[in-house]
Amino acid sequence: MSQRTFAFSYSKFNRALLRILGLGPGLSRVTVTDDAVRVRMGWAFSATIPRAQIIAAGRDRKPPLMGWGVHGWRGKWVVNGSDDGIVKLTISPQIHARTLIFAITLRELYLSLEDPEGFLAALGE
Repeated sequence: MSQRTFAFSYSKFNRALLRILGLGPGLSRVTVTDDAVRVRMGWAFSATIPRAQIIAAGRDRKPPLMGWGVHGWRGKWVVNGSDDGIVKLTISPQIHARTLIFAITLRELYLSLEDPEGFLAALGE
């Protein structure tokens, strides 16, 4: 079983701020295995997405009016430390993930990655 781990991209300011909040690089990562993509941003977000349910993946821009950290609504979530290296995953059927202590639905996920091209290559997109 192969596994690759990808780091979130952080702006200089967000790296310091999110590290203090427990969402920094030491506690956050995206892992691609043969069967799933696992996303974790500290205590604030975790998801295991079966690869078979990722119906599209590609470079994108962060949705307007979304900041940094973990935020979203109605199945559309952003997990990021910067506006750079944004990748969008479209998931169908939607899955359940967790933010804080709450179960959420996830159908679109935007991630800021240091190596978005490597991540997409690992997905085979």
